Amino acid sequence: MTAIDPRPSVIEERLSGVKRVIAVTGWKGGIGKSVTASTLALLLARKGYKTGLFDLDFAGASDHLILGAKGLFPKEEKGLEPPVHEGVKFMSVVFFSENKAVPLRGANVSDAIIELLAITQWGELDFLVLDMPPGINDAALDVMRFARKAEVLAVTIPSVLAHDVLNRSLELYRKLKVPVLGVLENMAARPGPGKLRRDPALEKALGSPKALLKTRFAEDLAREAARAGLC
Repeated sequence: MTAIDPRPSVIEERLSGVKRVIAVTGWKGGIGKSVTASTLALLLARKGYKTGLFDLDFAGASDHLILGAKGLFPKEEKGLEPPVHEGVKFMSVVFFSENKAVPLRGANVSDAIIELLAITQWGELDFLVLDMPPGINDAALDVMRFARKAEVLAVTIPSVLAHDVLNRSLELYRKLKVPVLGVLENMAARPGPGKLRRDPALEKALGSPKALLKTRFAEDLAREAARAGLC
C-alpha cells in the first residue's frame, strides 16, 4: 500500500493565516526576480502590512544578500519560525546550505521545497512574497500546486527572447488557472505602466534595505504595486 504524504494538508494549515501569496517569477536568469521580490516585501512591510518573504530559489538563493540579512536562523518551535529582518519574516534555503550550492536535482528539489513549505510557520500575514524557483519546472509547479492562493507577478526584461519565453510561460499559467497579477519589465529604458527603469544606483544599494528603498527601482516598483492593488 502506498503511504499517503501528509505534507499537502500541513502546508494548507501553515498558509491558512496568510491573506495573499504573491509568487514573483521569471524564466531567465539575471532579470531581477530576486531584487523585485525582496524590494516588494520591504515596501509592503514599510506600508505596515504583516509581510513574509520566502526565497525558494535553490539554484541561486540571493535574497539574504539583497536584504543584508546576516546571522539569522529560524527558531524551532513545532516547526520553523522565520526570523524577522527589517520588518519582514524571512525564510530561505540558504539557512540550511551554508551559503553553498545545493546539490539537488529534479524530484529532490521538489521534495525539499515541499518539506520547507510544510515545516515553516508563518502565522498571520497580510502578504507572503515567494521568490520562485526559476522557469516552469517541477519545483515551480509544485509551489503553485501547494500554495493554492498564489498570484503570479512576472518579471521580464526588454529582450525579444525574454518576452517570447514570458508569453509561453504565462500561457501555461493561464491554462493551469493560476491568477496572473501582472508583468513587470525590469531595466526598461523609459518609464511607463509595467516598467521598472534601469537604475545605475541599484547595485550599490544591495545589502542595505534603507538604501534600496530610496532607489528609483523601488520608486517604480511601489508605483506598480499600487497599480496592482498591493500597496
